[in-house]
Amino acid sequence: MSQEILAVLEHIERERGIKKDVLISAVETALVSAAKKVINVGPEQEVRVELDKSNGQIKVFVDNKEVNPPAFGRIAAQTAKQIIIQKIREAEKEVIFTDFQGKIGEIVSGSVYRFEKKNIIVDLLGKAEGFLPYSEQCPGDVFKQGDRIKAYVLEVKKEPRGPQIILSRAHPNMVRKLFEIEIPEIYEGIVEIKSIARDSGERTKIAVWSKDERIDCVGACVGMRGARVKNIVSELHNEKIDIVRWSDEPRDYISGALSPAKIAEMKIDKANKTAGITVDDDQLSLAIGKRGQNVRLASRLTGYNIDIRTKAMHKEAAIAKEAKKEQEEAKEEAGVDLSELSGVGEKTAENLKEAGFKDVGAIASASAEDLMKVKGVGEKTALKLIKEAKKLMDK
Repeated sequence: MSQEILAVLEHIERERGIKKDVLISAVETALVSAAKKVINVGPEQEVRVELDKSNGQIKVFVDNKEVNPPAFGRIAAQTAKQIIIQKIREAEKEVIFTDFQGKIGEIVSGSVYRFEKKNIIVDLLGKAEGFLPYSEQCPGDVFKQGDRIKAYVLEVKKEPRGPQIILSRAHPNMVRKLFEIEIPEIYEGIVEIKSIARDSGERTKIAVWSKDERIDCVGACVGMRGARVKNIVSELHNEKIDIVRWSDEPRDYISGALSPAKIAEMKIDKANKTAGITVDDDQLSLAIGKRGQNVRLASRLTGYNIDIRTKAMHKEAAIAKEAKKEQEEAKEEAGVDLSELSGVGEKTAENLKEAGFKDVGAIASASAEDLMKVKGVGEKTALKLIKEAKKLMDK
C-alpha cells in the first residue's frame, strides 16, 4: 500500500501540478483519521502518522510512541483513499484559484462547453470552467457548442464547488488587451493607450499616443492595409473601432474624437470641461451619430461634455433667448399680474382693473377704503388683498 500511495502522489504531481509536499501532508492527515478508527485512544492522546518520502513507509505514533495497529489495513486504506481524493480536489481547486487570480485583467482562450439559459460555460483548455454571463456578452456575439472563444477575466470567486471564473467580452479592457496582443508597439510600451470608450458589439473609440515621435501611433495600430485592426474587429464580430490620436490640446483631441465629422467652430471651457461645437448642416447627423453614439463616445473618451449644433440652430437659440428676455422685461414693466393673488377670480380681477388697479403693485399701495369701492370687494377681502400684494412685492 505504501509504495502504491507514493507512486500515485508522484503521478498526480506530474499530471496535475500539485506539489508533492502538499499531497503528503494531505495523506498524513487522512491516515490520522483512519488510524483513530482502528486504535483505541483516549481523547487526550495524540495520534500522528508519518509518510516516508523516500520509500513510502507509513508509521503510526500514539503520544510519540510508534505502534503497529493490526487492523490498520483495508478499512484504513479505504478511509485514507476517500480523504486523499477530497484533499487532492481541494488542492486542485486552490491551484486553479491561484492560477486564475493572477490572470484577472488578462484575456484567456477556451471553447464553448455548454449553455445555461443565456449564459455560456467556457472550457478553459481543460484546466477550469469559465462563466460568461449574458450581461457580459456583446450584442453581436453568436456562439455554438465547441466554438473557440476569447474573453477577459473579470473576477475570480471562491465557491464551495470550486473557483468561479467570471468572464467578459463587453468590458472596455477586452479591447485594450486585444490591442496589446495584436500591436507590438503597445505591448512594448512605445505606443500608449490613453483612453477607451466602448458601446460593446457596436463601436469603440480608442485614444493612442506615441512616446517616440518617429512612430505614428495610429498607423502602428491600423497596420499594413489595416491588417492589425482587422484581426481585432474580427474577434469582436465586426464591432467598429475608431483609432484617435490623443493630444493634450483639447481642440485637437475633441476634433479627432468626433471624426469623421468636420468641425466648423469650437468653444472650449477647460474649467468646466465643456465644449460647444458648431458644424455645417450636412455634418450634424455624422457628428452626433446613430442614436447619439458618436458624440456620446467622444464625450466619454475625452472627458468633455460636448454640445453640437449647426449655425442655424445657434441662430434659433439666440432668437429664442432674445424673445424670452423681452417677455421677462415686459412682465417686469407691467408688474406682477393680479392672477398671482389667491382668491382673485377672473371677474374680480376684471373689476379691479376697470377701477384702475392694473397690477399687484397698485393694490399693495392702495388703502382698504379705495379697494372697497370696487364692485364685489368688502372690507375683509380688501385687507386680505393688500396683505398678500405686499408679500408678493417683497419677494
